[in-house]
Amino acid sequence: MEIPAIETKSLAEIKTYQEKKLPETLTYLARHSTFYKRFFKTHKIDITSVRKLEDLQKIPPTSKMDLQKYNFDFLCTPQEKIIDYITTSGTAGEPVTFAVTDNDLERLAYNEAISFACAGGTSNDIYQLMVTLDRRFMAGMAYFLGARKMGAGIVRTGPGNPELQFDTIQRIKPSVLVTVPSFLLKLIEYAEARGIHYRNMSVKSAICIGEPLRNASFQLNKIGQQIKEKWDLNLYSTYASTEMGAAYTECRHNQGGHHHPELLITEFLDEKNKPVAEGELGEVTITSLGVEAMPLLRFKTGDLCYHYTSPCECGRNTLRLSPVIGRKNQMIKYKGTTLYPPALYDILNEIKNVENYIVEVSTNNFETDEINILIGTENNSPEFIKSIKDHFRARLRVAPAITICHPKEIQKKQFPEMSRKPVTFVDYRKRANKTNTNK
Repeated sequence: MEIPAIETKSLAEIKTYQEKKLPETLTYLARHSTFYKRFFKTHKIDITSVRKLEDLQKIPPTSKMDLQKYNFDFLCTPQEKIIDYITTSGTAGEPVTFAVTDNDLERLAYNEAISFACAGGTSNDIYQLMVTLDRRFMAGMAYFLGARKMGAGIVRTGPGNPELQFDTIQRIKPSVLVTVPSFLLKLIEYAEARGIHYRNMSVKSAICIGEPLRNASFQLNKIGQQIKEKWDLNLYSTYASTEMGAAYTECRHNQGGHHHPELLITEFLDEKNKPVAEGELGEVTITSLGVEAMPLLRFKTGDLCYHYTSPCECGRNTLRLSPVIGRKNQMIKYKGTTLYPPALYDILNEIKNVENYIVEVSTNNFETDEINILIGTENNSPEFIKSIKDHFRARLRVAPAITICHPKEIQKKQFPEMSRKPVTFVDYRKRANKTNTNK
């Protein structure tokens, strides 16, 4: 597929394009959304005064809490137009149900097709989808629809089961895997233990979801390095969510996920809901374009990223997102240091003999945050525990509590019944309305 024309335009031309689409979105919401009708009235919003992207600042953002509290008030279409019902994974509280129409599924397919193409995909590729298509999960369906729209081959293996994955690779010879990075490491471990010559197989690329591959400087993080050292694949990160119904995917230059301006208006906001400058950390906030059933206006995703606007060598001029630095609701204040779970994961992924882990955060008797890391390992020596803490002190200046467990015990905790993503973060803090388990 060719790069969509709008994505090669100048930033000024892209802005003009989006400013033509914005009034259509506002008018649609004012006519069809019970939530936004009430929202505009409550906040005395005159939508006719919102014409420039800068004018969006006149409108307060919405959040996951709004979706959780008023879920179906966001619906803009009659029920008979709904084709599919999707539920978010609930990593930021109660799951939210999203309804989609046939037009929304077509938009989703378009997004994923151009995202796969961004990551070097063509109609000649065969995509092995190591993600679930069931349990009301959007991602697996999106990848299937996108590859189908692109005209590529598809083989649906679902997550887990390394034996099935390698049997499929040997039988069907896919060229691209779609999976979480940590599962690639599991596949490598499985293959090496059984003498499978995985490096000589048909797979050339992996599109990685759910976990970051790179740091804020776009260098491979430890898990990315471990994969690349063992299996020299072309690695691409992609960032998406059910709410946005679109994705930001890397191109071959690996300088951040490319924005699709025909699908989303994207802002980056600080704690006071003001735009941050390029290169400053901000919360990804989206306004969906072209969504029929449940469009969103200035929706704060909870994800914190950097953004960059310089042109990319691939020919796209769209803004680019860094990997997710952290989720806003997962920020930890620990002994005077502000942390996000990915910083802990990066260190744990570097330590030999740490097979798996779960980070637990709670409130102590002094009403401050406390961290306990459950580590799955066969090595429970005092020297090993001390070395783990030394790694944290060297990198973060603080060391959390460590609890050693058997790897199988951690694996059970990571994959509770009905979970669609591995649980690596559990929030027991008093400020949470309920226990918050997060990827």
